[in-house]
Amino acid sequence: MERSWEELRELPLTEWTPQQQLRPAVTVVERAAVPAIDIHNHLGRWLTEDGAWLIQDVDELLRTMDDANVETIVNLDGMWGEELTANLERYDRAHPGRFLTFCQLDWSLLSTSTADAWGSAVDELRASLEDSAGRGARGVKVWKSLGLTFRDATGTLVLPDDPRVVAVLRRAGELGLPVLIHTADPRAFFAPLDERNERLDELLVMKEWWFGDPAVHPTFERLLDAHAALVAACPGTRFIGAHVGCAAEDLDRVERMLAANPNYTVDIAGRMAELGRQPRRLRALLERFGDRVHFGTDIYPARLDYFRLHFRFLESLDEAFSYAPDAAIPPQGRWSVSALGLPSELLAPIYRDNARRVLGL
Repeated sequence: MERSWEELRELPLTEWTPQQQLRPAVTVVERAAVPAIDIHNHLGRWLTEDGAWLIQDVDELLRTMDDANVETIVNLDGMWGEELTANLERYDRAHPGRFLTFCQLDWSLLSTSTADAWGSAVDELRASLEDSAGRGARGVKVWKSLGLTFRDATGTLVLPDDPRVVAVLRRAGELGLPVLIHTADPRAFFAPLDERNERLDELLVMKEWWFGDPAVHPTFERLLDAHAALVAACPGTRFIGAHVGCAAEDLDRVERMLAANPNYTVDIAGRMAELGRQPRRLRALLERFGDRVHFGTDIYPARLDYFRLHFRFLESLDEAFSYAPDAAIPPQGRWSVSALGLPSELLAPIYRDNARRVLGL
């Protein structure tokens, strides 16, 4: 139904769903160019509301992986204790070589400690790491709640560069466990919640993702500085900076981190929206640090069409396509993305070889 000019002038943002009239090339990339390792995915049950497994049919997931040429998925949902064992038995041990499960840490244990008096908290966290390694965990996942949620006995937020965190994650390195760490969130989630916020569509749906109140949360810059300080303080620990080093909007920062820290790598999971609007800058970073970037998707449950979307982004030269083809309003910003067209000498390391090295395969 057509609307009057007067109605259109007052059209609510939520009703504006423009349809692109550009007719760019469409390249279908059905399979990864080389067998791929998805280093950032979720297969467990800690993220579900009802405690069910995110993947109901593991055999169906394996068929999807085979169709996509994905040889291995890293499952970040192992948690600790018996929940870790349940994930290992369901995935790693039932299907050797196809899944690698990371543990997590119960940072709430730090609530009984202070920066000056650790008590038993750090020892308990180190013991948890040792137990998880013994059970078969292949790495550690540190979620964004470290820096945003967990407080110690004084009520102070525990940031990633806290000496207690450093002590624990140094132990991960001693145990040979790489640490995949997600710090902060997109920059817009820390920006004022107003008409200039480029992720307003998303934040209006997920209000709990806004961290822009300085009375409650640290700034984005403070969190990313803490992230950098943690990595520098643990030179013997291999780090994977989730979501392009947690700073996909600022690849200069990411490049400085990679240059300064030989123990630091990044994954591209969940950030096609940001990377695809700066393909030339990303290509330059990959040409310099192609041995330090990992393929990851953060799509759960994993779907063949979204694997293929990632392959298209990495391998084709397509322009102006949707990073969220199912959505009338793309959630991470109202723009399209352009692909990278990476050569084979970059595709093999990013898809597989870098992950094999960091994961000790």
